[in-house]
Amino acid sequence: MSSSSVSERRKIKGVDFVVDEDGEKKAVLIDLKRNRTLWEDFYDTVLANERADEPRETLEEVTTVRLRMRLAR
Repeated sequence: MSSSSVSERRKIKGVDFVVDEDGEKKAVLIDLKRNRTLWEDFYDTVLANERADEPRETLEEVTTVRLRMRLAR
């Protein structure tokens, strides 16, 4: 099976790839009106991966900070 038949079979409406002169995918165009949730899922995944090494806060720490913020108003 050729690579072009595979990509044609998996084509998603509103999603187009930008390819270089060799046919290598370099970027993607997503129609946000049609595929907003696809973009949101992609964006959330990238953001989570970027934050993977950040220090974590416990639920207790977050709750304490939020309570202090409310009381300070």
